[in-house]
Amino acid sequence: MDITIRPALPVEHTAAGEVSARAYLADGLLLHGTEDPYLDLLRDAAGRAATADLLIAVHREAGEAGNHPGPDATGTAPGRAAEVLGTVTFAADGPFAQVARPDEAEFRMLAVATRARGRGIGEALVRHCAERAAGLGRRALVLSIADDNERGARLYRRMGFRPEPGRDWQPIPGLTLRVLALPLTAGGTR
Repeated sequence: MDITIRPALPVEHTAAGEVSARAYLADGLLLHGTEDPYLDLLRDAAGRAATADLLIAVHREAGEAGNHPGPDATGTAPGRAAEVLGTVTFAADGPFAQVARPDEAEFRMLAVATRARGRGIGEALVRHCAERAAGLGRRALVLSIADDNERGARLYRRMGFRPEPGRDWQPIPGLTLRVLALPLTAGGTR
């Protein structure tokens, strides 16, 4: 695959937030569309980066943007934003680990830019989160998913996530989120 997954640079936070917001809107995942209060949280990538790990997928040749003294192969100057193809928020603890138990890590707000879909970027972002969680010694990677997120559900089933029905929850009345867990070993997924 021709992508690199890395922490977002501050200059990339706005783009990561827009990728998240546009993906959730395009997939009809917001109960109140453009008026949904969750849209503000999706756009606030800088806020997520302050308390969790905001990861992005970028073209491989732009993967080192901002990390060396001269322009990279694409002419990206240090500290300049790369094109954000996808993003995810990884939380081993803190406020974005809403359903994770102490021996688990959680990911939230997985999104892939509409024009970058179908290339395995979402799966690569999830695998990256699973590897990080396993590297931290966590026994599982968990997430919450709405019933109407068919695209996500297919991906998570294919990757081996299992329902945890006793942990389902409602962040707001009328929206039930299902908790899924991917069992991990020290070397990665089981």
